Amino acid sequence: MSFFQVLMKRKELIPLAFFTTVAATGALSFALYSLRKPDVIIDRKRNPEPWETVDPTAPRKLITINQEWKPIEELQQVRKATR
Repeated sequence: MSFFQVLMKRKELIPLAFFTTVAATGALSFALYSLRKPDVIIDRKRNPEPWETVDPTAPRKLITINQEWKPIEELQQVRKATR
């Protein structure tokens, strides 16, 4: 029995098959989108030192390790008023 014959015989499986197909298509498209970003390196043999090809003018996300946190004055006043 083919897949479509099973779906026609059991009509309650049609929404399940539809949403499964939509979810798989979305996951595949997001994976392909993520692989096209310059942060992901797939081929290490052709490009063994990828940091040499980074564009210095392009913005990059960096992590801040020693971040200083200062409380926001207005939020502290609201917090005190609601207590």
